[in-house]
Amino acid sequence: MKWRERSNPTRATGGGKPNADTEADQLYLRARVIARGGDSDMAVRLFEDAIARAPQFDAAVEAQAELLDMTGHSDEAKAKYTEARSIRAATRQGPPDRPFAVRQRGNFRSEISAYDTVLRSLKKNALPYIARGNAYLTSGKPEQALADYERALKLKPGLLDVQAIKAEALSAMGKYDEALTTIDAVLTARPSDAEALSTRSVILMGLGRPDDANADLNRQLALLPTSQAAARACIALRLAAYELAFAELDSVIARQPHDPYWRLYQATARMRLGQPPASTPVVAQGPWPAILLAFQAGQASEQDVMAQADTDCRRAEAWFQFGAHVASRDLEVAKRHWRQVVDHAAPSLIEHAAARNELKRIGG
Repeated sequence: MKWRERSNPTRATGGGKPNADTEADQLYLRARVIARGGDSDMAVRLFEDAIARAPQFDAAVEAQAELLDMTGHSDEAKAKYTEARSIRAATRQGPPDRPFAVRQRGNFRSEISAYDTVLRSLKKNALPYIARGNAYLTSGKPEQALADYERALKLKPGLLDVQAIKAEALSAMGKYDEALTTIDAVLTARPSDAEALSTRSVILMGLGRPDDANADLNRQLALLPTSQAAARACIALRLAAYELAFAELDSVIARQPHDPYWRLYQATARMRLGQPPASTPVVAQGPWPAILLAFQAGQASEQDVMAQADTDCRRAEAWFQFGAHVASRDLEVAKRHWRQVVDHAAPSLIEHAAARNELKRIGG
């Protein structure tokens, strides 16, 4: 089933109000209330239940660590603090060419709960709705985000920044036609808004209009100064413009030498340009995307990679690399892999746009 046809776990059913909280969220909130009431043991168990349902719920892991620390279980607390840090370190943030509000990723239930409290006394203020909407959006809950952005716009109509991020929420829900109308209005008022151009390029990719999306990407690229090398590199990768990407990535890696994604993307650009691989040693062990670097170096198989590709995003990254790896030898196999990316990956991913442009270039 294609990604845009999949059901969203936070989607409203039967036309009712979207369910803002998953079961893990509800357990987390209940645990916080019980902890404040003094029953630490019960709260620890509820946090554990929340983590069992959502293993990447770093806020729940950290809250459990704090309770364990307060109740004298220091060794268990240290392990939980380490686990929370590891979850955050392994969470891939949004690429730097995208609008600021969608670059953060994670579970922001604590922040949402705080904004809930603020809104009980400031219901006529747009700012808490915007802030809570952003927290929902970065938590992967665009329906709830959209509801808050619409409340904010009712209170203060004409806020272009809110209209732009509303378009992001609509896009994340697969409502591309409505998203395009919304972001077009922003760009009519601010034609040189680089972040709005990024938003529209994603929407156009979702609508299957890569030529129009590429035009916006090129306009965005022209607006960004050379000092924003990381953002420029991401745009070049979306365009499958590997010479430009390779040049920009040199300076990015010099500034961020420990980010494995930059090395992965530079190795991909090198491969697509027909250059020999770098002599930099590859560490096959470690968190994702180490396995992709190992695959590029011939130290891991496709099966090894897919065994670790446990999210939609990671599967898309893997399929793209499989296509890039085989393209010089078998274009038909490469096409199949890149079509998987286009069919199953969200259009906000670098790999989605890059795969569309690879296919466009080779007539796929």
